[in-house]
Amino acid sequence: MSLGVLNNISAIYAQTNLNQTQASLQNTLTQLSSGSRINSGADDAAGLALADGLHANVAALTQSSQNASAGVGLLQTADGALAQVTNLLNRAITLATEAANGTLNTNQVSSADQEYQNILTEIANIGTTTNYNGQNVFSATPVKIFVSDGTSSGSSTFNETIGVLTKASVGTTSAGAGADLTTNATLDATTATNILTTLTSAVQNVAYQRGTIGANINQLNAASNVASSQSVNLSSAENNIRATNFGQATSDMAKYKVLSQTGIAALSQANAVQQDVLKLLQ
Repeated sequence: MSLGVLNNISAIYAQTNLNQTQASLQNTLTQLSSGSRINSGADDAAGLALADGLHANVAALTQSSQNASAGVGLLQTADGALAQVTNLLNRAITLATEAANGTLNTNQVSSADQEYQNILTEIANIGTTTNYNGQNVFSATPVKIFVSDGTSSGSSTFNETIGVLTKASVGTTSAGAGADLTTNATLDATTATNILTTLTSAVQNVAYQRGTIGANINQLNAASNVASSQSVNLSSAENNIRATNFGQATSDMAKYKVLSQTGIAALSQANAVQQDVLKLLQ
């Protein structure tokens, strides 16, 4: 190879390799400091797209689990209120049975009827005042609980209908109609039997309604658990793609540090070779 000063090819090669080494070292240090293997699209375009897609799935699933849990809270509120309705109905049955007994005088029957009327009013109050997040719980309008992984194929909507609660509609049956407590609503010796029949139906209807609500609670709990499990699994998959492999990264750092030092030394030597031309001119 001839000696020349216009272009120091050896120095150019050394500088090019040194620049590449410095870029790789900088990228490795970025991975170590951020904990992420992918810090820009240039690091791994396909991996970035996959990791971001998984992250979106995780975000949707995390919120979906919370949606299902909120739905469970709504249903549990209704179930707790209906438990109190059952207690009131049992007391009403006691009063109706007592009032039907011929040993009571008129004032005693009237007192029993007054408590009975208060019970009916309280059942109606429960139906109108029980709320969840500011919304009336006992309604014929379905409450939509949305669960999704962020895709249309992975989305489900649960329509939870609790039903109304009034004096004229206590509990539900398979046909959807509740017992009407407004029929023969005054306690006296002539009405043991009609009122007791209505109250017994109401207790059964409330039990049916609570059973339906309980089944829906179990369904939403299952949906919440599935969403949580999927979220954990997808988070793990995203972590495998995105997270820095510290064992590999620290090994690369040591390698690039050595290459950087040898590259600087090589560049220094390549520049020194040019000085040999001056010796020819002496």
